[in-house]
Amino acid sequence: MKRFPAFDPPEYLQWRPDPDLVAAYRATLDRDAERAAVVAELDASDRLELYRRLLRARLHDITLKRWVRLGTISKAWLGTGEEAATVGPTFALDPEVDYVSPMIRNAAACVDMGMPVEASFRAYLASADSPSGGKDLHAGSFVHHVLQPVSPVGLMVPVTAGIALAARMRGERSVALTWIGDGTTKSAPCHEGLNFAAVQRLPAIFIIQNNQVALGTRLEQHHLPGDFNDFPAAYGAAGWTFDGNNVLDAYAATALAVTRCRAGEGPVILVAETFRMGGHATHDEREARATFPAELFSSWGKRDPIGLYEEYLKGEGIDGDALAAVEAEVTDAIADAETRALASRDAPPAKESALAGVYADGRERS
Repeated sequence: MKRFPAFDPPEYLQWRPDPDLVAAYRATLDRDAERAAVVAELDASDRLELYRRLLRARLHDITLKRWVRLGTISKAWLGTGEEAATVGPTFALDPEVDYVSPMIRNAAACVDMGMPVEASFRAYLASADSPSGGKDLHAGSFVHHVLQPVSPVGLMVPVTAGIALAARMRGERSVALTWIGDGTTKSAPCHEGLNFAAVQRLPAIFIIQNNQVALGTRLEQHHLPGDFNDFPAAYGAAGWTFDGNNVLDAYAATALAVTRCRAGEGPVILVAETFRMGGHATHDEREARATFPAELFSSWGKRDPIGLYEEYLKGEGIDGDALAAVEAEVTDAIADAETRALASRDAPPAKESALAGVYADGRERS
């Protein structure tokens, strides 16, 4: 894919495939027979759709980063380098019946579930036609089965458990899925939600998105075991890890979890090993670089989830022209969405709308 010198991490600008990492990417898919069988069922159109979604996620964030540089918005929370941990799992869901509770860094899930791209952009612009009517940059749409996240991300764990419980009580086949940051695992709501889901055997999937850092706190500073491999067993729940930079491994691992949940054997706690190729938000890029040694950024930079997936697709016989056609399509779609979103700035929220949609507005009722 095209690289953007002003906005991509420096490790991505001259990205070249590492033969050992390309081989490891494929070996990961062959290591587990069940996951290999799931991946084998994907046809060429499915594989290109995953590529389309990865590109859309990356270009969505490139647009936001450009807006920050231009002063259009003050900051943005990006998922650069972690796209596969969002795109793969969401692809395993049925948008007609399943629900997602994304963190702000999982914005790709909103679009993958059916929300228009411009809705995500409008959330940052706080326009009247944004998903929250200009009240909150966190994007959600219950019509599209996307719960609007909240800043204390641990709170979405019990909410997701509640959605799964409601679905089961209604006799629906729905699965509820949310992502949990490695730092979020230390919060009380996260523990309570995971424990409740496990005890009730709810059809819920919780993905611990371990990007090695909680805001500016490195993993080893807040989590002594060093990984989360034993986390599911601590709750008596099923669970397994997947390569958070390998979209096919992410998809297959989640697809198996979905099958388990639909069979009444949930919940499932998944662990995605990945890395955030930037700051907590765009305002602290320099601090992020100071948090880890340059060698770590270099190592994870070689594992760009889009670059490695491109190499995998080429190995599967999908030629460069097909990939270029998808990229051109996605680039045009993002540009159109940006244009439509920016036009919304001419229609800011009305002052009285601040009182709409709240539990109480202080006014007397007749």
